Order: sequence, then C-alpha cells, then structure tokens
Amino acid sequence: MFQNKLVAVVNKKIETGVLMNALAHMCLGFGAHTGPTALHLMDYKNAEGFVYPNISKMPFIILREDNSNKIAKLLKEAQEAGIHYSVFTNTMTEGTWKDQEERTLATKAEEIVYYGIVLFGPHEVVTKLTKKLSLLR
Repeated sequence: MFQNKLVAVVNKKIETGVLMNALAHMCLGFGAHTGPTALHLMDYKNAEGFVYPNISKMPFIILREDNSNKIAKLLKEAQEAGIHYSVFTNTMTEGTWKDQEERTLATKAEEIVYYGIVLFGPHEVVTKLTKKLSLLR
C-alpha cells in the first residue's frame, strides 16, 4: 500500500468530452507540481524494449459527484486538511488561455461551476474525504 492516495472527483453533469479535457488539464498541472517521485512514476517496457514512459505505480481512482456545489465543499475540506489538489472550472473553457484567465479573475466563488478536482495526500485523509462517493462508470 502507498502512503499517499491519488483520487479524481468529477462532476457527472458535465459532458464526457469536456470532462476528459478538464481531467487532463488537472492531471498535467498536478503532475508538474507534484513530480515523478511522489507520484511513483516509472517506465514500462514491452518484450521488444519499447518504452511506455511515466506511468504511475499508484492506483488513480476516478470518482463522481452529483454537482458543482459538492465539489466546492470537497475543495474546502481538502484545503482545511492540507491536501494537495488541482481543480478545473467552467471559467477555464472557451477562447484563449488569456480569455480563460480573465474570465476566472472576474468570476466570484459562488458563480464557479466545478468540473472536477484531483486530490493527493495521506491515504487515510483522502479516503475520509471521498469515502461516500461512487466510481465513475
């Protein structure tokens, strides 16, 4: 068992393609911030020696949540628990990255629609925060 746990929680009301884009963005930023050692990244090789680089040894659990408000609550709980996280919101879509940045800066917290959150921290703490959620199917 690993000391830390890696979990994504996604908003099941968001269309699948948009959700996968959000998950990819969260994982890119989170991985860059967290680094290969903490995430237990390794290279897999096939029988011919072809390398499949930077795959985590850790399980990565994808859970679903009913709505944005519950993800916002989970974000607050993660912050209070000192858990590392990454989020993706409705303000981070459409237009250029600059448009998205400006839209995010202009949007109040209560107007944000959360598409998902990635959590990483002590196994028991992340489990406690996410234990009532179901797997994404």
